[in-house]
Amino acid sequence: MQPGKATPEGTERYKRRFKGNIPPSHFSEIQGLSVSSIGLGTYLGEADEQMDRGYEESTLAVLERGCNVVDTAINYRFQRSERNIGAALERACESGKIKRDEVVISTKGGFVSFDGEYPANPSRYFHDEFVKPGICSAEDLVAECHCMTPAYLENQLGRSLQNLKLDCIDIYLIHNPETQLSEISRQDFLRRMLAAFRMLEKKVAEGKIHMYGTATWNGYREPQNSRSYLSLEELIGLARDAGGDDHHFRALQLPYNLAMPEAFIVKNQKFGSESVSSLEAADRHRMLVLCSASILQGQLSRNLPDFVMKFFKGLKSDAHRALQFVRSTSGVSSALVGMSKVSHVEENMKLASYPRLPWEEMKELFSNG
Repeated sequence: MQPGKATPEGTERYKRRFKGNIPPSHFSEIQGLSVSSIGLGTYLGEADEQMDRGYEESTLAVLERGCNVVDTAINYRFQRSERNIGAALERACESGKIKRDEVVISTKGGFVSFDGEYPANPSRYFHDEFVKPGICSAEDLVAECHCMTPAYLENQLGRSLQNLKLDCIDIYLIHNPETQLSEISRQDFLRRMLAAFRMLEKKVAEGKIHMYGTATWNGYREPQNSRSYLSLEELIGLARDAGGDDHHFRALQLPYNLAMPEAFIVKNQKFGSESVSSLEAADRHRMLVLCSASILQGQLSRNLPDFVMKFFKGLKSDAHRALQFVRSTSGVSSALVGMSKVSHVEENMKLASYPRLPWEEMKELFSNG
């Protein structure tokens, strides 16, 4: 197990290692950490040994090229992505190329996590693994796939720590909590979130996680009257109830890209008396924000509109243009992109040698686009 966690000193040391090769704007200073503007995503891919080797080598490759943000989830590829990252980080630390305190590791829990492969009988697997040992009941499962009771999340956190070979996870995210709202009332949902936050605050005190948050798909993008809408103000209130003013609900993950700009343009959150976007609300609360689907599973790596091509004319590929859009948007800490091959890493990390666009220039894209 790798001891320690990402620290201000360690992530700053990592940033300084690339001085002269990578512009300082590639890193954001947020929640006391220096985080790279491009992060490794590990969602896609077959659950096989070839993909395992690909993700392990890609993790090593990004760490050597200026990316110190690695994102995963226990259910990604049936726990295999977490295990690949754990193996890679162990290799990197043992070789002396990386120190644990330089890397920000993010993972998630909430969905049912199978082990290594899809089971022949998913219902039996859930019963034997979770119901029979008393971790949760069948009634705790929502939409046949999601559970976020404190005992279930605690179990998943423990498994993630083992998979990643870590003593402490830097960012632990409740995975798509809005899934619960498909079957339960908002009042019950808030009670469940508060219980989960109280457990996560306890895990921070135990040194098992550094900070926690929510990873969403719809929750922060949709209008306030949507059933699956999430209010950041409301969740921060729950975090205060769970952990006081110095609570550790400090991170968000949400989709944001050229085709899905709602997180920036839809003013569906409250900050005091103002209506602001989810990204602006998170920024005002100084939250660390990871953006998923930066190139929309490759769909934005080709055939972008002409106005985008012209706006990012200094870049040589549509994938770079799509990533530059995300990482240059105000409030974004890191743009996540899936990279399961070293060739993907080599191509995407070329963008790190370009500065982020100043926000004054980015405003023109929103006004003209």
